[in-house]
Amino acid sequence: MQKNEQGKRFHNLVLDDRKVLKATGVADVEGFDETKIYAMLENLSFTIGGKNLKVVSFSAESGNLVVEGEIDSVTYSNALSRKAGLFARIFR
Repeated sequence: MQKNEQGKRFHNLVLDDRKVLKATGVADVEGFDETKIYAMLENLSFTIGGKNLKVVSFSAESGNLVVEGEIDSVTYSNALSRKAGLFARIFR
C-alpha cells in the first residue's frame, strides 16, 4: 500500500460505467445495505449511494474494496472518532 510523505495512505476510486467501484486505501467498511455503503479512509469517511449495492470484496490488510450495483453517488465527509460508535456515524 502506497503512502504519501506524511505517512498517510493514498486512496483511489475507479468507477466503471456506474456499475463497479474499485477503491484502494480503505481502512474499514463500517456498514452497508442495498442503498448505502459506509467506508473509512485514514482521516475521512465516504458513503457510496445507489441501488442494489453489494460489497463484492474488502481487505483491511490491502485496503482494497470492490462494490457492485447501480452507483449514484460518492460523498466524502470528515471522519468521526471511533468512540462515536457505528450508529452515530450512520445517523449523522
